[in-house]
Amino acid sequence: MKKLLPLLTRPTRYLGSEWGTVHKDPASVKAHIALGFPDLYEIGMSYLGQKILYEIVNKNPDFYAERAYVPCEETAGIMREHGELLCTMESDTPLKDIDAVGVSLTHELCYTNVLYMLDLAGIPLKTADRGEDCPLIIAGGGACFNAEPMADFLDVMMLGDGEESIIRVLETIADCKEKNLCRADKLTALSKLPGIYIPSFFDPENPGDFCVEKAIVDDLNPIDFPKDQVLPYGNVIHDRLTLEIARGCTRGCRFCQAGIIYRPVRERTPEILNKTLMQGLEETGYEETSLLSLSTGDYSALDAFFAKSFDHCAAEQISISLPSLRVGSLSEPIMERIATIRRTGATLAPEAGSQRLRDVINKGITEQGLLDHSRMLFENGWQSIKLYFMIGLPTETFEDLDAILDLCLKVRDIAGPHVKLMQISAAISPFVPKPQTPFQWERQISLEEINERLDYLREKFSKYKRIKLKFHIPRMSFLEGIFSRGDRRLGPVIQKAYERGALFSSWKDHLDLKPYLEAMEEEGLTPEEFLAEIPVDKRLPWDHLSCGVSKKFLLTERERGFKGKITGDCRYEECHNCGVCEFDGRKSLLKVQAAEKDIRPKMVFTQRDQANKDVQPFVQKEKPDLGLKGSHFRIWYTKTGTTAYLSQLDLQPVFERAIRRAKLPLTFSQGFHPMPRISFGRALPVAVESQAEWMNVMFRTELTDEELVEKLNKQMPIGIVITKAAKLSLAHKQSQPQIEDFLLSFNGDNEETAQRVAKWREFMESEEYIISHKSKKGFKEKNARPCLSSYEELGNNKIKMTFDWTDLYISPTKIIAAVCPGTTLLDYSLMKTDQRFE
Repeated sequence: MKKLLPLLTRPTRYLGSEWGTVHKDPASVKAHIALGFPDLYEIGMSYLGQKILYEIVNKNPDFYAERAYVPCEETAGIMREHGELLCTMESDTPLKDIDAVGVSLTHELCYTNVLYMLDLAGIPLKTADRGEDCPLIIAGGGACFNAEPMADFLDVMMLGDGEESIIRVLETIADCKEKNLCRADKLTALSKLPGIYIPSFFDPENPGDFCVEKAIVDDLNPIDFPKDQVLPYGNVIHDRLTLEIARGCTRGCRFCQAGIIYRPVRERTPEILNKTLMQGLEETGYEETSLLSLSTGDYSALDAFFAKSFDHCAAEQISISLPSLRVGSLSEPIMERIATIRRTGATLAPEAGSQRLRDVINKGITEQGLLDHSRMLFENGWQSIKLYFMIGLPTETFEDLDAILDLCLKVRDIAGPHVKLMQISAAISPFVPKPQTPFQWERQISLEEINERLDYLREKFSKYKRIKLKFHIPRMSFLEGIFSRGDRRLGPVIQKAYERGALFSSWKDHLDLKPYLEAMEEEGLTPEEFLAEIPVDKRLPWDHLSCGVSKKFLLTERERGFKGKITGDCRYEECHNCGVCEFDGRKSLLKVQAAEKDIRPKMVFTQRDQANKDVQPFVQKEKPDLGLKGSHFRIWYTKTGTTAYLSQLDLQPVFERAIRRAKLPLTFSQGFHPMPRISFGRALPVAVESQAEWMNVMFRTELTDEELVEKLNKQMPIGIVITKAAKLSLAHKQSQPQIEDFLLSFNGDNEETAQRVAKWREFMESEEYIISHKSKKGFKEKNARPCLSSYEELGNNKIKMTFDWTDLYISPTKIIAAVCPGTTLLDYSLMKTDQRFE
């Protein structure tokens, strides 16, 4: 697949040479798996689950995990045109030739993309059609707690925590390979492992007592967290060091699937987190970290952790992000600390406008708590707040919709007139009833009802300033609801929709309901039967998949919700006997694993340390002057192999993070958002290699050129080598080279290549050669001939050229395209060999 890189519009999605990648000989390992993500590289590289499994697998010398992502449709078209199959990122191995393909099912709208990935890999879509030579298709992720619509296409599903399961799965695959067992025997062996569900072994018409319980890691602290992570090329959705501080949440929101399936709560200690954070920042060079859990502010030792880690982050200009904040879960001292590094927008999730409806869903927050939290944000310099709400919740009325506007206005007024740039955003999402939750039986409102309520809110909000209404696309929620509680009858619908072009359905510019609705009609199905209320005594399509929480508990919570009764957080209040834990002598429903594991909440403190009223106000240590100018260097480097496909924009974070990893003290600009003082020479065209690129960088201290070259070379991705460093003056403006040498090599040895070389002779012998040159003001006709100052044929279809850009610069690839019409980078290679300041 890599041979097609010159033809691709975003080749950085497919390079596989990023810093932190693992390269093994596939023939030397006992089991080989591709960790696939059914979306683009930019999305998949933000997924923490893949990073965790990638490091765990590759630490084992017997196993090899590579990555794979779904290409864009344009790239897929090029692949099909050239007969290329989807391959792994690191070794360029076709997916069909390895032992297993893992697929992350993070949401229901990715289902057709899974088929797309299999199709591009040359793997039969249905498990029943796969032969002995086909890899096992293994799915994991939250959607597996009801992925019955995908049962026809998946050989294996992994339920629950994957850190231990993935190694057991690969050990079993390796053992079966050694014994030369058939595909059916492999599936039988895998079915004996905790958390492993083989859909073909389950008959929905005769379920009997068939049950698969989720796999659980009972203590996160001994589990290594990925520190030496793969650093992405280009702009990805979440490009930062993500640190999972805890797993699970028992706040008990009755709509929340994650809060049920990831029970019990397990926290990492501040000591382990601080060590992981320091090592992670050191080994990646990231300039931002995110502390992740389902409710980050509920981590019982958050204040203690901040006390250990904050000053280091502030001193190195590393910003800290706290997503998933619950109202009232962040103390003012912590908020003050975050504000001293960088303030971005804050997000809070009241979910409902009225207190009555918040009690129905067991949100556990009050209006006053929300206003107090908002006031603290404004007082610490935040300018914008986003409030998340749902519409279509059980028992909702139009009075509850009015309360959404009322609450937004109260938050706006808390800011006062002095916050001039303040913006309140209300983000609205339709409620989708999810499996394994107390509201799994409830009706999802129709598309018409969703649009009616959105129109109502639009009209209400339009009268007010500094309040903005945003909303999730109703058609997405409609489709999500169908597959969320679907069964195996939807398998043919997924396949037919895919065959009719349904792809990237979670992208608003790609979502098209028509293929899905046509397929449902052909299968004799209607959306309404999947969106309607489900009788509580009816067997559910996912009843054979156990997350450890009993149906009795879910029904009790449902009834409490309709009565507006709040259920407290069992971390800090009484146990509610949900079924997962063995706490206080109870028996866990995860019976197989309970025999050997201690399944209960694992907390650092019995109460949140932020609740301690004796916490002292934040006093930051003296921050170093990051603007000091101690030395200025021009660093020369090569850019060969796959790194030739990195644009200059891609190179900025590559070098900044390498410099951080090398522990070299960068100089930063002044202002609200300081930036490192790094500048590059003229941009090299993408896909052109170079033996002589340069950049200028300023440091806060004196350094030697030898020290700089040695330290940086240890931190560069494959293809970039630092060749030398030269000291510059401390002035910012530096001269640009005008003379550049290139080596042009035509591929092949045929008549067509000879004709191309002849065209270059004509170009060299001409006095004028007009080409169309694009400038900022549009296309202009320019004489390109003076740009070529010397030309020499070296034999073997190679040409040495020297360009002089003193009076005019035109990309050398554009000159080649003009001289040899119809050529692409598949027909030639271009290497810059030198550039001179003359």
